[in-house]
Order: sequence, then C-alpha cells, then structure tokens
Amino acid sequence: MGTLLTAASLSLLFSLLLTPAFIRLFRRLELGQYIREDGPQSHHVKRGTPTMGGIVFILATLFGFFVAALLNGGDGITPSSLLVLLMLVGMAAVGFVDDFLKVRNQRSLGLGGWSKIAGQLAVGTVYAILAVQLPATNGLTPASTAISAIRDIPALDLARFATAIPAIGVVLYILWVNVLAAAATNGVNLADGLDGLATGASILSLGAYVFIGFWQFSQACAGGRLHPDNVAQCYATADPLSLAIVAAAICGALVGFLWWNTNPAKIIMGDTGALGLGGALCALAIETRTELLLLLIGGLFVIEAGSVIVQRAYFKATGGKRLFLMTPIHHTFELMNWREVTIVVRLWIVAGILVAVGLGAFYLEWLA
Repeated sequence: MGTLLTAASLSLLFSLLLTPAFIRLFRRLELGQYIREDGPQSHHVKRGTPTMGGIVFILATLFGFFVAALLNGGDGITPSSLLVLLMLVGMAAVGFVDDFLKVRNQRSLGLGGWSKIAGQLAVGTVYAILAVQLPATNGLTPASTAISAIRDIPALDLARFATAIPAIGVVLYILWVNVLAAAATNGVNLADGLDGLATGASILSLGAYVFIGFWQFSQACAGGRLHPDNVAQCYATADPLSLAIVAAAICGALVGFLWWNTNPAKIIMGDTGALGLGGALCALAIETRTELLLLLIGGLFVIEAGSVIVQRAYFKATGGKRLFLMTPIHHTFELMNWREVTIVVRLWIVAGILVAVGLGAFYLEWLA
C-alpha cells in the first residue's frame, strides 16, 4: 500500500512541477500541434500548441514507479508490471514517430496507415508472447490464453483450439491481443480531440484498475487474505498488487499533466500519449483477466471509436448521408455550439458512470 501511494505521489509531483519546463523545451524545438483544415474552426487557435506531451507523463510514470519500488525494497517490480510499462512505452514510441513526422512535415498525416499498424502489431506481438512465457509468482504467467470478462472464461480458452495444431492456438491468441490493443489505442487516440478529454477519461479508467488490482491482491487464490481456499471467490492473477501500483503511477502522472492540459491546453499529449495510454489499458485488462470488462471501464473510448465506425458504415450504406454532423462524436457537439469545457466535463461524467458500472459488475460478480 505504501509503494502504491508513493508511486502515485512521485509521478504526480514530477508531471505537475516539470511539465512547464517541457513546454518551454518543446516550444524551443518548435514541436507545435498541426491542425487539420477540415476540422472545427475553433481548433485553429490551438495551432502551434506544444505536442508530444505524452513524453512528460510517461517519464513521470517511470520515475514514480521505479523510485517508489526501490524505496520499498523492489516491491512492485514484477514481470507483470514491467509488461504494462512495455506496452505503455512501446505504443508511445509508435505514436512519437507519428507525431514527429506530423510536426516535421506540417501535415495531419504522420506515419502511413499500414506503417502505423505494423508498429502497433510489432509491439502487441512481442507483448503477447512475453505475457504467456515470462514466469511470475504463484506459478502463474502474467497473461493466459483465455478470453476473460471478470475472470478467465474456460470455454473461450484459445489454447483449446490447438489440440491438433498447436500453432493455431498461438496465432489466435496473438491475434486477440492485437485486436484488443488496436481497439484500446485507437479509442484513446480518437478521444484526444479536446483539451483534457482523453487525459481525464484515462485517469478514471486507469483508476479503476488500481481498485481492481488491489482487490485481487486481497482476494488472491495464493496467499489471499480473506478467501485463500475458495476458488469461487479468489482470483488467479499474477502480481495483482504490482498492477495496482503501476496503474496508480500512471494515474498520478496524468493528474499532474491534466493541470496543464485542461482548457486552454498549454500542452497536448499527441499520439505519443494517446497510443501509450491505450497500450497500458490493454495490458492491465489482459493481466487482471478483465478484457471484456474494458468495454465498460474504457466506455468513453468505445463510444468515440464506435461513432466513427457507425458514421462510416452509414455513409457507405446510404450513398453519402451522415448520421452525425462530424466524428468522433465530440466534434458533433462542437458543431452544435456547445462550449469545449462543457463537452469535456459532460463526457467525463459519461466516462465516470461507465467506469462505476464496470467496477460494480466486477464486485457484484464476487458477491454473487
């Protein structure tokens, strides 16, 4: 518990106090945001705002997590937590290249579509392989080959399809992890269109995993405090406390970053931050065995991505008609003349409600 609070506090102080220095540095390096011409006109005042702010809270997360762990004798540094950081940093690296090309070429397109997908696939595949191979405590690997909701679903164990040809199970598992990673990273990225929107929603979603990880730690099947022998109530997850610690570190870093990212934003997270946060959410969902529950915990990101998918499908099906004024959905509210702060706060409320429903489902399953 001490490591968790220390990690969150150190990350928060790092991003809160040092973000202004990064803002000055990014301005000096001319790392300003490019605004696309076909977007809402109100966004053009944001042209030149320092971008790649994800670098700040990723560094804050690493600082807070490792310093807190070392101060507490290495508590929290486990294969599970390191894999979450791998997804955070790996996906952020793909986003950084995308951001850098946008800034250098002064256009809305950075990496080409297939290049970006290739980068995400590379990170996701490395993560998937390591997650079921690295040893962890209590004889459990950080991830399992089963699709999970609140626990692993035995009937959806992808390894079952490998009885005749083992390679099939491996391919299906890697494919599933990459689908989940693509959904999470692109969902957060699409929500990153208004000052503070993706940052605040990510704090809520990642905060849920602080509670989930800590609860799974207290109810662990091996060494659990309340129900160590009750397999109907205990959780078979590896290193749940370390997952709570790394989630707390990211949350702390984001709270400090939000101070400067809220409207009017002094710095923008960019694809560097959005893809990194999506990667961390994906890894936490996989390692806490709550993959399908991410639909609720990351519900706002699902809505943002879903609005784009529905709009495109409707556009093609109707020969050019639009269901929404503009997608992602927050742009529709802008074109309806809602103030940006109003949109952000209301969508935070939606995100909070969905997170609460997700946590409620998690705890109710245990009670049942």
